[in-house]
Amino acid sequence: MATTDEWAAAAAKEVKGKDLTWHTAEGIDVKPLYTADDVAGIDPGLPGFAPFTRGVRASMYAGRPWTIRQYAGFSTAEASNAFYHRNLKAGQKGLSVAFDLATHRGYDSDHPRVTGDVGKAGVAIDTIDDMKILFDGIPLDKMSVSMTMNGAVIPILAFFIVAGEEQGVPQELLDGTIQNDILKEFMVRNTYIYPPEPSMRIISDIFGYTSRHMPKFNSISISGYHMQEAGATQVQELAFTIADGAEYVRYGVASGLDIDKFAGRLSFFFAIGMNFFMEIAKLRAARVLWHRVMTNMGAKDERSKMLRTHCQTSGVSLTEQDPYNNVMRTTIEAMAAMLGGTQSLHTNALDEAIALPTDFSARIARNTQIVIQEETGMTKVVDPLGGSYYVEALTAELVDKAWAIIEKVEADGGMAKAVAAGWPKSMIEEAAAARQARVDRAEDVIVGVNKYRLETEDHLDTLDIDNDMVREGQIARIKRVKAGRDAAACEAALTALREGAAQPSSIENNLLGLAVKAARARATLGEISAAMEESFGRYGTTPTPVKGVYGAPYEGDPRWNQVLSGVLAVERRMGRKPKIMIAKMGQDGHDRGANIIASAFGDMGFEIVSGPLFQTPEETVVVAIENGVDIVGASSLAAGHKSLIPELIRQLREHGRNDIKVIAGGVIPPQDYDFLRNAGVAGIYGPGTNVVEAAADVLRLLGHNMPPQEESIAAE
Repeated sequence: MATTDEWAAAAAKEVKGKDLTWHTAEGIDVKPLYTADDVAGIDPGLPGFAPFTRGVRASMYAGRPWTIRQYAGFSTAEASNAFYHRNLKAGQKGLSVAFDLATHRGYDSDHPRVTGDVGKAGVAIDTIDDMKILFDGIPLDKMSVSMTMNGAVIPILAFFIVAGEEQGVPQELLDGTIQNDILKEFMVRNTYIYPPEPSMRIISDIFGYTSRHMPKFNSISISGYHMQEAGATQVQELAFTIADGAEYVRYGVASGLDIDKFAGRLSFFFAIGMNFFMEIAKLRAARVLWHRVMTNMGAKDERSKMLRTHCQTSGVSLTEQDPYNNVMRTTIEAMAAMLGGTQSLHTNALDEAIALPTDFSARIARNTQIVIQEETGMTKVVDPLGGSYYVEALTAELVDKAWAIIEKVEADGGMAKAVAAGWPKSMIEEAAAARQARVDRAEDVIVGVNKYRLETEDHLDTLDIDNDMVREGQIARIKRVKAGRDAAACEAALTALREGAAQPSSIENNLLGLAVKAARARATLGEISAAMEESFGRYGTTPTPVKGVYGAPYEGDPRWNQVLSGVLAVERRMGRKPKIMIAKMGQDGHDRGANIIASAFGDMGFEIVSGPLFQTPEETVVVAIENGVDIVGASSLAAGHKSLIPELIRQLREHGRNDIKVIAGGVIPPQDYDFLRNAGVAGIYGPGTNVVEAAADVLRLLGHNMPPQEESIAAE
């Protein structure tokens, strides 16, 4: 029998001496062959037994499959409710609600800051009436409801409780999950409202209220999903998510709660990307790590130490180019989630790289899970990859690497202090910039984008939301609710909430309890949020680009050097560096793309002006003019481009600054390109655009004659 050394020699000879080791972004060196030697001393145990490496239940899917959820919200409560009914009839088992950005940020639809955000990228919820319509005909005592909400978590959860009451369902019977994970918002997603400290008080108050009144409800879903979407490696996602969970438990205990009274209702949420075995091992490692953390924190009940998770297939892995490839990507990711042992799953639709899903694409996404459950036989065996040399070794290595980061977080005083110091966010942004450079250089292959690209793309019909019509309808409902309520009773409830926010947390001053009373009195989401804002303030931030990470792999690259020379030529002609402002308008806080562009263009020699998040077009114009920029790059990921970008151009013209060019990037459907060009947009750079080529195009807009891209450059 051949030895592993003999195999290595034979394999190296077959590939002419090349190193077969895969050096992953996580810093893990994956060997081409794993044997029993690599798992010596590793005992993964059995499913349903501590530390739950192989699953949280003994029978796992052989006893009951994971819950099929589809994360969705469509502009209005009526449209979303109809979509939910269609999906439930077609086999979906649980609801997962996506809210629009105005709702996330605690604004009613009539607020002037959200004109371009209402009904975009989710459902608008302003009043208890919206929430009641959202779940009309859906029995809340029988349906598990997941709500992705963090910033406006208090009014949304209060509306849900009251909607249940008015449906005849007492709150102790409500089943589901609220995300309620604010630390992740400060790191990557940015749909926060209040500063960190009062935000943590909100979480503690929700823990306290739900532990007393809602025994079936999961009071938090600790989310790594948005970290990976923002560019985190799987090790970073794993470590920071577990560290966030530890911090929330610490705050709950500090507020006087018994750890074993609430920890069993905590749940998690992970992204599942295209690194198939890494994702499987990540979920297994997460269970090991959480068991370790909770044991160290003094939990006695094994349920408190049991990591239960929802998963969602990756949005970042979806491509605008050759989008039917996304069906295969989502299928592969769904299989990784189930082989890793998820408790519920959302599968993304093929068109979600550029728009909300249509009924056609949502059906394919949902049926992906049904086919895996019903046709493949994969659910018949518990943890079928348990004992795999590769999977067990990879799980152990992920545990060790993530634990090293968790120990650094704890040494710094916990995740809240680490987030305040900014180093987790910086780590993730550096990883994102490095990943983009690998994609642009075709070192990380994306089929249809930087390899095997089609000469011409087929048109894909996508869902378009009439933002103006939705906003007008929401404003009309707000007026009706306000006209029909007892104004004095509503104001009294809001005053109590306002005063409670100004006082230390207690059962009497519990913010969720006070908000439930305000919701019963028909206070709006914006009014409830504003009542707390008077004491807490509203948090804001300006992104800071990382330096040197994107440019490092390009040293000596001919095309990179052409762009550097072009920037220097423009600088000589202008007497200063070309200056570009990266603008995030509206309430969209997803800033991965904007940060990558800022970092990459900075490495190429542009002077970068990073605008604050959540700007209006008017505020963007002021910053652009005051800083003397040549170009404003508007980054859009939440479908506000058709209202916000034309308004930006109109405002620049009103100020007599037609010379400042406007370009647009992000999630913009191709059918909207002509609309934006007609509005005056000088360049459009959709998903999959090569950043170096985008910079070359910007130099042309500034009057520099850049040579065309050579055929040898794989990415476009």
